[in-house]
Amino acid sequence: MSDLFIGLMSGTSLDGVDAVLARLDAGISVLAHSHHPFDAALRAELLALNTPGDNEAHRCALAANGVARAYAQLIDALLSQSGHQPSEIRALGAHGQTIRHRPGEFDGCGYTLQLLNGALLAELSGIAVISDLRSRDLAAGGQGAPLVPAFHRALFAQDGRDVAVLNIGGISNISLLAGDGSTRGFDCGPGNCLMDHWADRHLGRPYDADGAWAATGRALPELLQAMRAEPYFQLAPPRSTGRDLFNPDWLDRLLMRHAPQAAAQDVQATLLELTAASIAGDLRRHGPASSELLVCGGGALNGQLMQRLQALLPSVAVLRTDARGLPAMQVEAAAFAWLAQRFVQGLPGNLPSVTGAAGPRLLGALHPA
Repeated sequence: MSDLFIGLMSGTSLDGVDAVLARLDAGISVLAHSHHPFDAALRAELLALNTPGDNEAHRCALAANGVARAYAQLIDALLSQSGHQPSEIRALGAHGQTIRHRPGEFDGCGYTLQLLNGALLAELSGIAVISDLRSRDLAAGGQGAPLVPAFHRALFAQDGRDVAVLNIGGISNISLLAGDGSTRGFDCGPGNCLMDHWADRHLGRPYDADGAWAATGRALPELLQAMRAEPYFQLAPPRSTGRDLFNPDWLDRLLMRHAPQAAAQDVQATLLELTAASIAGDLRRHGPASSELLVCGGGALNGQLMQRLQALLPSVAVLRTDARGLPAMQVEAAAFAWLAQRFVQGLPGNLPSVTGAAGPRLLGALHPA
């Protein structure tokens, strides 16, 4: 059987889709990688669907079709780049675009909602699709996130040495890989989502490249203290979050109360400091023996944020995952290729020590080619 798998990742940052074609045998070898931003209209609709609105069922269904088409275009690019045919790919793993994440709420189970028409993607790609990767963990009492720590352990763990892996997408999540073989992980809080929103509002740009704009401002102590007083930051793991909490309304309420006249660049500097401080605080509290912090995701490309992380964690080597063999922008997509392989092999994809689920579970639903 083929050992070729495709993984696709579109995260809460909504900066687009990353896709990898990987050979998964004894290890992982990425054969091709491609990234493409979402069409502007689809991105705007996905962002709008993060908050309640009119005619949501209809809009969600059409957006799920749009996500499938965006994924299919990227798969075509991957196959063209690598010279492979759909028939050579064992399966692809894709969790879709998260628009709501409310684990454990309302009825004791809650829900997590990712938009992707897996059946349409299978039709368009000619490849078996493993989707709906989070709901079984929720059904077992877990958070449904993060799902990548098991992959991080398989790829980055070091015997006898504590290492942490940090993904900074729209939300930041950390994997704590202890030298004794145990693994924990959770969402720290905002990654890029609030910084991206603020850059779009004031600069008309989708993000603050390299953190250059934030570097022109200064973090505002009162505003930062108010942000860090958000109860989520005091929750013990397992925990996960998203735009349901950390969204423009959350930011605007705090600004109105604590910094109504603040300069825009100072707010950006404060948002960057919030991301860095929440991550650093979590690592000191939950992984104090970690010798390395390996960073992936879009935030790894933010030089100012990386500098602040290193300054706040002087005894930890803060590095991009590139230094350990897998480029920062390929890690999350590769994780979903790995999860697709786990499904095909009939192996669990979650770690109860991370999500809080009642036990290991096979994650995903299959749409055959």
